[in-house]
Amino acid sequence: MAKRKRLMPAQSSYLSGAPESKSALGGPMAVGAAPIAQVASETASQAALQELSDVLENARSKGLMIEEVPLSAIDETHLVRDRIEQDAEEMDALVESLRARGQQTPVELVPLEPRPDGRSHGLISGWRRLGALRRLYAETSDPKYATVKALIIRPETAQDAYIAMVEENEIRVNLSHYERARIAVRAMKEEVFPTLKKALQSLFANVPRAKRSKIRSFVTLVEELDAVLFYPTAISEKLGLSLVRAMGEEEGFAERLRAALQAAPRDSAVEELEILNRVLAETQDGSEADTAKADASLNAVLETQTATPEAPARPRVRSPGAEGPERVSVQAAAGVRLGFTPEQNRIELTGDAVDAELMAALQDWLKHR
Repeated sequence: MAKRKRLMPAQSSYLSGAPESKSALGGPMAVGAAPIAQVASETASQAALQELSDVLENARSKGLMIEEVPLSAIDETHLVRDRIEQDAEEMDALVESLRARGQQTPVELVPLEPRPDGRSHGLISGWRRLGALRRLYAETSDPKYATVKALIIRPETAQDAYIAMVEENEIRVNLSHYERARIAVRAMKEEVFPTLKKALQSLFANVPRAKRSKIRSFVTLVEELDAVLFYPTAISEKLGLSLVRAMGEEEGFAERLRAALQAAPRDSAVEELEILNRVLAETQDGSEADTAKADASLNAVLETQTATPEAPARPRVRSPGAEGPERVSVQAAAGVRLGFTPEQNRIELTGDAVDAELMAALQDWLKHR
């Protein structure tokens, strides 16, 4: 009879030395789990992560994701700006709002090719918000003001970029008729649009035709007076249309208007408007004798200004349609007006408060800047 073998009890350490099971994706697989189920679970996780990554990338590419961009990386002169003047009180209010509540609305930026100066994004819209944040960071050095919340958009053409800028300003704060006309002229001269008509129709496609016609009329003011006006946004619709009408009816009216503006000092919008209204009234009053008398009086003023050594040099008159540098003019403080021409790297201070004391304070600030 065959001898029976004795069965030994199960040993708990029998499987301890067995090699660890690996899943198809390289991770450990739980003992007892079906390999196909483990692989399916990990594949689903990878697919979910990929889908999330694709959603985020799609949102970023379409400008739907808010990102934080350093102020130093933004070129605010990327586009010719439609807004040419900042109201000091409005800017102060915006600064205090950002100080109290932070930035609530993102600006719009466009990515740029890498540049030596480190600027990687161009500003499309949000010029005032960017300026307010720069001011806060300069005042406080607080890191929370060192970046701006932004949507990174990728307009297909330069036309789309200009339209985005104008539409954002039209929605948030209405531009003056002068500013609207000026951006149309500048965009055409930058060859963004082939004609002025195309520029007006594209930039202001959503405004009524009658309003667009008035903007077209203000184009004449921009072409004739942009080089000599200090406070163009103060020109009302009624005054602007009257000036354009006079330019069309009387030969030489634009030249007389430019000469009158150049001959008289202007420290406020009120003073500039008085000049415009005076020359217009002289034309509307009527007689050739009155006009000749006004011209003689004006010539006498011009001769006096030229003969007086202390008289400031008159601004250069730009012929209609001629190219000229982009100029921004703001009321920086009481009695101080700030002019900035980015293309010439030039800043000018004018006004009653510009004196030796301000000069000394400015020099001291620049040394410790």
